[in-house]
Amino acid sequence: MLRQSNWRSRNLVMAGNFNMTNVDELFGKLVSLGQHPKEKVDTVTVMEKIGHFLDEENQRVFDRFKGIWENPVLSDIIEENIDLQRVLERSCRDFDGGYAMCGLTGHGAAFVMRDPAGIRPAYYYADDEVVVVASEKQAIKAAFDVEYNQIQEITPGSALIINKEGEFSEMSILPQLPKRSCSFERIYFSRGTDPDIYNERKQLGKLLIPQILEEIDYDLENTIFSYIPNTAETSFFGMIEGLEEYLAKKRKRAIMEGILFEEELDRVLSFRPRIEKLVTKDVKSRTFITADNLRDDMVSSVYDTTFEVVRKGIDTVVVIDDSIVRGTTLEKSILKMLDGLGPKKIVIVSSAPQIRFPDCYGIDMSKMKDFVAFRAMLKLLEERNLDYMREEVYTQCVANLASKNAYTTNYVKALYDYFTDDEISQKVAEIIRPEALKAEVSVIFQTVDNLHKACPNHIGDWYFTGNYPTRGGNKVVNKAYVNFHEGKLVRAY
Repeated sequence: MLRQSNWRSRNLVMAGNFNMTNVDELFGKLVSLGQHPKEKVDTVTVMEKIGHFLDEENQRVFDRFKGIWENPVLSDIIEENIDLQRVLERSCRDFDGGYAMCGLTGHGAAFVMRDPAGIRPAYYYADDEVVVVASEKQAIKAAFDVEYNQIQEITPGSALIINKEGEFSEMSILPQLPKRSCSFERIYFSRGTDPDIYNERKQLGKLLIPQILEEIDYDLENTIFSYIPNTAETSFFGMIEGLEEYLAKKRKRAIMEGILFEEELDRVLSFRPRIEKLVTKDVKSRTFITADNLRDDMVSSVYDTTFEVVRKGIDTVVVIDDSIVRGTTLEKSILKMLDGLGPKKIVIVSSAPQIRFPDCYGIDMSKMKDFVAFRAMLKLLEERNLDYMREEVYTQCVANLASKNAYTTNYVKALYDYFTDDEISQKVAEIIRPEALKAEVSVIFQTVDNLHKACPNHIGDWYFTGNYPTRGGNKVVNKAYVNFHEGKLVRAY
């Protein structure tokens, strides 16, 4: 986005990875300043807000040096004395959202600003020739072939500011909030070739082992383990490592207890988990980010299956996925394809917890009715004669949004409090199960506690728990519920 001016130092180009939860408020402040922004989207409001204070900073420096210098020298003096830290401090104080935004002025200065909770990722590398910022370390590593320890993370609430001579420094802009970096970046969106993310995804798979073993009644001989490509592959490796560790402990215990028959000892020592690639995916297709009206058609054509490795009516198939958001891919494609292989039971494992609440900080998970966990909760309310709670929560949300305290409480959380995680998981399994399916189906979700163990430096979990990192999140979730209740298929931010 470009904000143009005849004066170089008043030109501003903005780009970024962000969503603001308080666009209406920001737009209103611009109007109160006498502006008439051409659009009400966060990109424009953010640019105009920063642009306003950039104009004021230009005027402040002009007033300071007018009479001492004359144009054209005065223009150069203004450019050399503009304080971008001051501009950003004044501009960003009422921003509410997740953001990593960058700006470039017409005279060659630049900045990258990160939100105070560190929700959106931002990393940089600098040497004598270049200062580069990206949302993933892997991009910098690949482009510049530097060591990972040379890539720094921009401190939440700070800005990396580069002047027109290329000198840079990281400066505090806003007070830091408790760090709540987005965990879904680690589970799904960021490249898994980053060594930290790779290990975190493996750990996510490994931590699911106790739940998996319980679900299959510890019957490893009649169980095949696989994954839904392509982003779940790393979690699959971790799951297999976890199984190997379990078997190693089992072998040790068998030897220490003393096995009398050589044949049984050989069987214990030689047993390995049964691993097969049952599902193959077109690597060019990502159904999660496909438009709603195209997704159903797409999921039926991007997958293929491997036949004659499942013993029909005998084997249980355990398939791990990175996350289950809508359940569309499972219902429309995966489960039907796996059922065609003839398993006795299909266990779908999600390396992420149940996605229950909308995201409003950069990942497009905004319509509550899309979430299969939300639909499962509504079904349970109906079955247990608690449907009146839907109306009660709607009334609370409407009153909250009409008040001056619209940021205080996430009322939707109360609807989930009636049910255990396992109850919702069981209902999800019922919802995604196609009518004609022959195999039994169950669903296992990662726990939030294990998510935090696997990703200890990225504990942003609001889409799982409803605990939003900024005050605007509560307003968004309440508005999203109102939209759902009223049948409005629009974003809540």
